[in-house]
Amino acid sequence: MPSQKDGVTKQDLKSFEEEIVHQFHVISEGVIDQVKQVAEGVANVNEKLDRRFNELKAEIDNKTQPIAQAVLELSGKVVALDGKVDSIHQELKTEIQGTRQEVLAAVKFSYAELDRRITTLEKEFLELKHRVEKIETRSIS
Repeated sequence: MPSQKDGVTKQDLKSFEEEIVHQFHVISEGVIDQVKQVAEGVANVNEKLDRRFNELKAEIDNKTQPIAQAVLELSGKVVALDGKVDSIHQELKTEIQGTRQEVLAAVKFSYAELDRRITTLEKEFLELKHRVEKIETRSIS
């Protein structure tokens, strides 16, 4: 005779266990199917994101390429212009230095010429003064 605990037999427990295992398998299959659907959805979203990312990257590349080219061209022009400015600066510096030397030489020459003229005028003045004194001394006597 089967033993009973609280009116439940081993056969009832076995049947209950089988029913639970069966329900677990049914539920787990449903969960697995749902997980597969979610995984497929994630894969689809990833593909869409990858496509959109590649489209955006291509669009950005297409729009930034002319800008990058213009920057490179402008950079080359700036380097060339910088070289020209340096060259002109050096030429002007050399020319200014030369002009400065010429002006200094002219000032020295002018100073020497003025000094010579003043010396000559002083001599002539002294000669005139001496002549005037001679004339004045003759007229008085």
